[in-house]
Amino acid sequence: MICTCIQGKGYSEILGILDDPWVEMAEIRLDLCNLSDEEIEDLFGNTDTPLIATCRISSVGAAEAERRLGIAIRAGARFADLELEADAGSSKRFRSLCEESGTEIIRSFHDFEGTPDLAYLRQVQARCYRYGADIAKIAVSCKNKADAATVMNLYDNPEEEPGRLVAFGMGEAASDTRLECLKAGAPFTYASLGEGEQTAPGQMDYTSMHRAVYGDFRGFWRNDLEVPASKSFAQRAIIAAALAKGRSHLHGYTPCDDSESAIAAARTIGAKVRKDGTTLTIDGTGAARTTLESLHTGESGLLTRLMIPLMAALNDGPVTITGEKTLLSRPLKGISDIMASFGVIIKDDKVPVHITSPLIPGTAEISGKGGSQLISGLLSALPLCDKPTTLFVTEPKSIPYMFITCDVLKHFGVRISAEMEGDERMIAEQDWSGCTGITFKIKGGQHYKTADFDIEGDWSSAAVFLVAGAIFGKAEVSGLDTKSLQADLSIADILVQAGAVVSELDDAVCVAKAPLEAFETDLNNAPDIFPVVAMLAAFCSGTSVISGVQRLIGKESNRAEAIVAMLSRMGVVASIEGDSMCIQGETLASRLLNGHLLKGGNYSSHGDHRMAMVLRIASIGADGPIVIDDTACVAKSFPGFFEEFDA
Repeated sequence: MICTCIQGKGYSEILGILDDPWVEMAEIRLDLCNLSDEEIEDLFGNTDTPLIATCRISSVGAAEAERRLGIAIRAGARFADLELEADAGSSKRFRSLCEESGTEIIRSFHDFEGTPDLAYLRQVQARCYRYGADIAKIAVSCKNKADAATVMNLYDNPEEEPGRLVAFGMGEAASDTRLECLKAGAPFTYASLGEGEQTAPGQMDYTSMHRAVYGDFRGFWRNDLEVPASKSFAQRAIIAAALAKGRSHLHGYTPCDDSESAIAAARTIGAKVRKDGTTLTIDGTGAARTTLESLHTGESGLLTRLMIPLMAALNDGPVTITGEKTLLSRPLKGISDIMASFGVIIKDDKVPVHITSPLIPGTAEISGKGGSQLISGLLSALPLCDKPTTLFVTEPKSIPYMFITCDVLKHFGVRISAEMEGDERMIAEQDWSGCTGITFKIKGGQHYKTADFDIEGDWSSAAVFLVAGAIFGKAEVSGLDTKSLQADLSIADILVQAGAVVSELDDAVCVAKAPLEAFETDLNNAPDIFPVVAMLAAFCSGTSVISGVQRLIGKESNRAEAIVAMLSRMGVVASIEGDSMCIQGETLASRLLNGHLLKGGNYSSHGDHRMAMVLRIASIGADGPIVIDDTACVAKSFPGFFEEFDA
């Protein structure tokens, strides 16, 4: 990325500069700009542009530099730069404040007289890290090309962690190093506002630098996106309304294949469903007994697993659950063992599923290792039985989706209590990945009641746009609940961890490009965003590790294999180690300058809507067109995806 250096400007002037879309990030020289304390606080606390707070001790003195930097850090500065020669006390206080505020530390070294030898510069670099630097900045005066080469040799160190060094030469002889450092892996480089605005000799202006890095490259800039309804909420609510006695209204509905399949299933069990714009009006059956021979669930794995326990509870006589497309080849992992715990004998491990015996309540211990969807079906069906049930789930996965089910059921008058067990991580950090078991207590003889229900916007769909904005420009997505139970909400935390700027404005979530760095995350509870998080990792400097590979095998495709095959063909090093996927990434600027854009060509979505969407993101950063063999598969969750993405 290109960091524009701002000096000698007032508050209003700086705001105008930051509004320029070509200003990706900026360094505010607090020692050289005329800013009040309140203006410093406002600048660093209320902008989506990543800012570096810099205040040179040589200009204003140690105490005043520390004070001004402190205001910026507390306000929310993304980076703060402290010279390496600062005294031990100032360094310690600076480091403590940055860690407390979540500000990344830059420790900087400047030599305005010449270029020390490489051994000395490596010692300087090591000191920067020793004194707390997330990023070491080394700028030295270069009198010739040999000096410039010495500086660039700092990047020739296989043990150096990518994205932690910004090293370049000052002076005309080293002007190329300001671009070369990006090629070598620097997270950003510095540019001036224009002629006469240089903060150091040999500095390019930011418009020339932008042309040199990006050329004709067009990024992704959207501020008017509204995501479709969450099919996770929509399907659950449609079936719950169908089981209620009387009329319910579901607001905010947008059609997709899976949700339309839920409407068809609701009608099959006797409910009447009417659409009026984005509102569904459903006249439910009161969970009346059915005498069906079969029930079709389309291509929806969730709907299939919801309806298996429900049909066992409602239907008089044998019934077959049928499906279509990729659902027919996807294994229904663990279904026989789990349903046998409630007296239902199922011999099939794939659709069609034949159910020949009724659901019997009681006390059971089942494994959640295979996912949450069948458990959600049990939670929906067991309240209809005549006796209570205690259900203990071991090794739970996709935990948020179980609680989405409980939340939807609560709106429709069904009460289920839940108690979680876990390690210290779950208790201290409220981290669901530390949960080792959940006990659900379900009262029998309950009745579904009518409700007016608002369907949330879909975080898994939003993730595609947010990641595109984080890599290639900016995205603003409305219609999302930032306190949602949806597991895919975790994309916001992952983007922050990777370094993107994430903010909430009115009813929209905004993501802006920033220096991206490798990350580690566990997606066992959110497998649907695995493909798009993998693409994010491909543009993050360093090696990212994403856990939860085993959750990908039974999706619309074997997503683990599909993702690795896709990335490898694109030129990205990716591998699977146990339950984790390791992806070696490179920043967009580095890919552009090194000719490492993703390789275009013909790619398969494997009939998987998530893969088709992530291939569209990849096409922005590819060296040629990416042709997707099957784009119609996105109708499963987001029929208008390509039109919306390309708008």
